[in-house]
Amino acid sequence: MDKNLFLRIISFARPYRRFLPKYMAFIIPGTIFGILNFILILPVLNFIFEKEPLTYVENLEFSLTNMAYYKNLFYNFLYDIDQSWGPNGTLVIVCVAVMVASLFANLFKYLAQRTLVSMRVRVLKNMRNAIFNKITGLHIAYFNEKRKGDLMSTLSNDIGEVQGSIVSSFQVIFKEPIMIVGNIVVLFYISYQLTIFSLVAAPLSVFFIGRLARKLKRDAGIAQKHQADIMSVIEETISGMRIIKAFNAQKYVCNKFENANENYRKSSKKVANRQEMASPMSEFFGVTIVLAIVYFGGRLVLGEHMNMSASEFLVYIGLYYNILVPVKELTRSFTMVQKGMASAKRIFDILDYPVAILTNENIVSVSEFKDKIEFENVSFHYSEKNNEVLHNVNLTIPKGQTCALVGHSGAGKSTMADLIPRFYDVTGGELKLDSINIKDYHPKELINLMGIVSQESILFNDTVFNNIAFGWENATEENVRKAAEIANAHEFIVKLKDGYNTMIGDRGNRLSGGQRQRLAIARAVLRNPPILIMDEATSALDSESERLVQDALYKLMKNRTSIVIAHRLSTIRNADCIVVIQDGKIIEQGTHEELMANKAAYFNLCNLQYELKMKV
Repeated sequence: MDKNLFLRIISFARPYRRFLPKYMAFIIPGTIFGILNFILILPVLNFIFEKEPLTYVENLEFSLTNMAYYKNLFYNFLYDIDQSWGPNGTLVIVCVAVMVASLFANLFKYLAQRTLVSMRVRVLKNMRNAIFNKITGLHIAYFNEKRKGDLMSTLSNDIGEVQGSIVSSFQVIFKEPIMIVGNIVVLFYISYQLTIFSLVAAPLSVFFIGRLARKLKRDAGIAQKHQADIMSVIEETISGMRIIKAFNAQKYVCNKFENANENYRKSSKKVANRQEMASPMSEFFGVTIVLAIVYFGGRLVLGEHMNMSASEFLVYIGLYYNILVPVKELTRSFTMVQKGMASAKRIFDILDYPVAILTNENIVSVSEFKDKIEFENVSFHYSEKNNEVLHNVNLTIPKGQTCALVGHSGAGKSTMADLIPRFYDVTGGELKLDSINIKDYHPKELINLMGIVSQESILFNDTVFNNIAFGWENATEENVRKAAEIANAHEFIVKLKDGYNTMIGDRGNRLSGGQRQRLAIARAVLRNPPILIMDEATSALDSESERLVQDALYKLMKNRTSIVIAHRLSTIRNADCIVVIQDGKIIEQGTHEELMANKAAYFNLCNLQYELKMKV
C-alpha cells in the first residue's frame, strides 16, 4: 500500500477530533464485550467437560492488568450462583451473560460504524470539492493539454473507485486491527506457545497476498486509463454529433468506442480475477493455519504434561477463529485499497498539478483602469515543445481607444487577447496595465476590469437571467434587462415561454446561434467593464441583428478601452488603431485610412474579403 496516498486520503477527514476519539470510545468496549463472549463460556466448559467443581478463591487482590484477577472474580461469581441455583441455574446465568455481552458488543460496534460513516462521507465530500476547486483554478492551457473525458472520468469514475475501495475499507482498516490485537492478548494468556506458533505461520499468507495486491494495483491503473478513454469517446461523440451525422461517420465512432470498450473489458476482467483470488487464497491459508494449530494444540492437550485443558483449547479455537474473520476482511480490504490506489493517484495528479498563473508576493490592489495597456517585447509559446506564437510584440493601447487585431487564422490575434486577462502568462517580455506588470495584480481583481465576448458563445444549462448575470451575485432584474436591451436580446427573450426564467438547455442549444451570441454580449455588458475584449462578437448574428448590436457596441465602447479581434474587416473601420499580425509579429498598424493608403498587408486583406463577398 502506498502509505502517503492513503494518509492524504484520510487527511480529507480533518479535523480528526470529530471522529477518532469518538470511534475509539465505541470500538474498544465493543471489542472487549466481543471477547467476553468466549471467556464467559470457559468455566462452564470446564464444568461440563472436565467435571471440575467450581471453587472459591479467597483474598483477591485487584490489578488492572492482571487477567487472573478477572478470571478468579468471575469464578467466584459462578461459585455463588452454583451454590444458590445449582448447575442448571449456572448454565442459564452464563447464557444470559453471553447474550448481554453480545448485545453490548454489537451495539458499540454499530455506534463505531456510524462514526466511520460520518468520516467516510466527509472524506468524499471534501475530496470532490478539492478536485473541482482545483480544476476551476487551473490555467486555460491545462484544458488544452488534457482531454475533457479524462477529467470527467476522474470526477466520476475515480472518485467512485476511491469510495468503493479505499474509503469503504475504513471500517475494516480501523476496526479489525483492534479486534485482532484484543483477541491475540487473550490467546497469549491462554497459551503463549500456541499463539507464538500461529503468529509465525501467519506471515506466509501475508507474503502471497502482498504480491497479489501489487499486481492488482498495476492492472487497476491500466483499467482506469481505458475507462477514461471510453469517457473521452463518449464526450467527443455527444459534442460532435452534428458533424458525425453530417459526414456519415457513425461507423467510425462506433468502431472507436468498441475498441476502447474492448480494451476496458480485458483490463477490468484481469483486475476482477485478481481481486476475486484474494478471498479464497486468504481462506485457504487461514484453514491451513487453523489445522496446524489444531495439531499443535492437540498435542498440548493430549501430552503428558497437559499444558492446556480441552475446554481451554475449544475456547482458544473459537478466539482464533474470531481473528481469522477480521484477518480475512483485512486481506480483502488490502486488495481493494490497492485497486483504488490507481484512482487515487490520478486524483492527486490533478490536485498536485502546479499552478502556472502565479501571483507575485507584493500584490498591488487594482479597482480601476487609468492609463494604458502595454506590450513590451512580449513573446509567448504554449509549452517548451512548441514554437513561439508571439515574437517580441510591442504595442500600446491608450485608455478609451479601440484597438482592432487583424490577420490570417493562426497569426496570434486570440493569443494576444488571452494574455491581457492572464489566461496565459507571457514567456518573454512584459505585459503592463497602467505601467505595472499585470503579474503584480491579483488575478481576480484584474479580470474584474474586463468584459469578454468570445467568438463561440459559451452558455450554461440555466435560465436566461442566470446566464446574463453569470458571476455577479447581486445583479437585479433591472440591471439584466438593460444589458439585454443594449445587446438587442430583450425583444426575443420576452417572447420565450418563461421570459428571463426560461431554461436554455445544454450550452444554450434551445436558442439560435444569433440569440446565444446576444446573450453572451449582454453578459459582458452587464459587468460595465472599463476594458472590453471581443473576438468577432457579432459573427453569429444575422445582418439586421448585427447592425443593431454593432450600433449598441459602438455606444458601449465610447470612453472604454476595447480590444477587438476582427475577421470581418468591415466591422472595424472606425477603430482608433488597427494592428495587422502575421506569424506572431506586428507588421503594420494605424487607422483604416492610413493602412489603406499604405497599400500593404491590410489593403490586401480588405481587397481579398471584398472579392470573396462579390463572388458570393
